[in-house]
Amino acid sequence: MLSLIQRVTQASVTVEGRTTGAIGPGLLALVAVEPGDTEAHFVRMAERLLGYRIFADAEGKMNRSLADTGGGLLLVSQFTLAADTRSGMRPSFTTAAPPEEAERGYNRLVEICRQKHIPGVETGRFGAHMIVSLTNDGPVTFLLRP
Repeated sequence: MLSLIQRVTQASVTVEGRTTGAIGPGLLALVAVEPGDTEAHFVRMAERLLGYRIFADAEGKMNRSLADTGGGLLLVSQFTLAADTRSGMRPSFTTAAPPEEAERGYNRLVEICRQKHIPGVETGRFGAHMIVSLTNDGPVTFLLRP
């Protein structure tokens, strides 16, 4: 499992002209499920998403987490994140979980995050063509693994 996280002042996802998820200050997480990801991976990723300290404290240091700030979390499935790009001029997606497995894993991550972070977990729509808009704050971007 991979999550590319971006600290944002706002972010939203639109599918077929309708907004499916939107947040103010918080994290946008682009999420890829890999073959063999387990419940332990989903739980650990949720802990990392909610606990990763990338928000400024009173001294301006990255010492506060999403759980500390109460910010929003926008989870967007993105299988292309798991692509193998090591050779050639076209990505291979053999390193991404098959759609059914990926959807189950993504939905489980969403469920865990919603249980642990009551204020504002928003999503895109799995498998849909999505338009993601964001204002990256910093910019601050990290690639997380469980």
